[in-house]
Amino acid sequence: MIDECLVVEFRVTGDDCPLAEASAAAGLTIECQPPQLRDDGNALLRFGAPASDELAALLDADDRIRYLHRSSGSERTARDEYRCLSKQPCVVHELTDAGFMAESLTYRNGEERYTGAVVGNDVLRGVLEAAGATVGVTLERVYPLGPEGETSTTGRWDVTPAQEDAIRTALSMGYFSVPRETTASEVAGALGISKSAFLERLRRGQSGLMTQVFG
Repeated sequence: MIDECLVVEFRVTGDDCPLAEASAAAGLTIECQPPQLRDDGNALLRFGAPASDELAALLDADDRIRYLHRSSGSERTARDEYRCLSKQPCVVHELTDAGFMAESLTYRNGEERYTGAVVGNDVLRGVLEAAGATVGVTLERVYPLGPEGETSTTGRWDVTPAQEDAIRTALSMGYFSVPRETTASEVAGALGISKSAFLERLRRGQSGLMTQVFG
């Protein structure tokens, strides 16, 4: 019998992570692929963020970052992609050793958000024990992986985690205020996605909410 695959989300603070600190200093959201820990103790990082000379300068000046490479995107996407080595140990490696399979890491306002999977409750317990032994790690959510790799909807509302994040971020930034306090482009930048992707998530999320409230 195959154990159930569970999606797990963690929030991490106080990790002394270069990317987390840079996200706070530059006021940007950084989306990172799972880091690869090398035999020499350095971690290979691949990440993207809205185009910013300030962010590039912050990372280049950080002694914990080595061999920083920046690739600028098109004018349409206005995003930069980075590769580098980090000498700073990261909490995600401890969780990975316990069985956590990281899929995405997000850095925003100095905080880290990890999304990944574990297979079975026994592995989950081991990952949670590892998280409990690490300062600043908070379990945000656990939910089953849906059919064909689709994650289940969040809470009692028919919205996906990405749609929920888009709605919550838009709300916190005043996108729904009258008069509107921010633009779709600014919210998309905070989420680290394109404007069209944000609007698509927002429309789908609002449709799911309205269908349940008024349907």
